[in-house]
Amino acid sequence: MNILVLDDEKEIADLVELYLKNEGYNVYKFYTSQEAINCINNENLDFAILDVMIKGKDGFEICKYIRDKGLKFPIIMLTAKIADKDKIKGLTLGADDYITKPFNPLELIARVKSNIRRYTKYNEKNETDNIYIEGLEINKVEHKCTLYDKKVELTPLEFDILLYLAQNKGHVVSSEELFENVWKEKYLECNNTIMVHIRRIREKLNENTRKPKFIKTVWGVGYKID
Repeated sequence: MNILVLDDEKEIADLVELYLKNEGYNVYKFYTSQEAINCINNENLDFAILDVMIKGKDGFEICKYIRDKGLKFPIIMLTAKIADKDKIKGLTLGADDYITKPFNPLELIARVKSNIRRYTKYNEKNETDNIYIEGLEINKVEHKCTLYDKKVELTPLEFDILLYLAQNKGHVVSSEELFENVWKEKYLECNNTIMVHIRRIREKLNENTRKPKFIKTVWGVGYKID
C-alpha cells in the first residue's frame, strides 16, 4: 500500500510518516507540491494525505489534479481551517475525508484504515457486479448495459443472453448451452430463437454484421465474446 503524504510542516509530515510506517504502509513523503506532483505522475499510489494550505499548488489543486488524471484512490485533506465552505470545496473536488489540525495521529490512522476498507469494498463490488469489455459495460445487479457510456436498451431476455456470453468471455458458447441457461428449457435443433435474438442485440450494439466487435459467430459451434 503506497501512501502519498504532502505537508510543508516538516514535523507533521514526519510524524504522519512514522505512524503510517508503523502500520506497514509504504510512504512517499514530500514538503512541496511539485515533488508530490512528480510522485503522482511516476508512482503507483493507493492513497493520498494532502495539506490544504501548502505553498505553490495548494491541497485543493493537488486533489483536483489527482481526480483529473482519473485516479480514484482515497484522499484525506489535512487542514487548519474548519469552515464548512472549505470542506465542501474539498469534497466537491474529490476528497474523501478531512482531518483538522492539530490532530491525534491515532485518529488519522483510523481514518486511513476506514477509507481503505470502504474503497476496497467498493472496488470488490464493482468487480463482481460489472463486466467491462472494450467500451461495453454490463451491470448484472441493476440489469443495465452501456456502450461508451450510452445506455443500450435491451429487453430482459436480450440482457440475459449478453450477460451469459460476457460471463463466459473467451469461450465458445453453443446455442444449446445458451438456450438452456437463459430460457431454462430443453433446446430443440430446429430452434432459431437464439439467432434472432443475437441479431437484435448486435443491432442495438451497432455491430458490423460482417465483422462484429463483440458477439462473434463460430460457425457450426455457437457464439463467443473475446
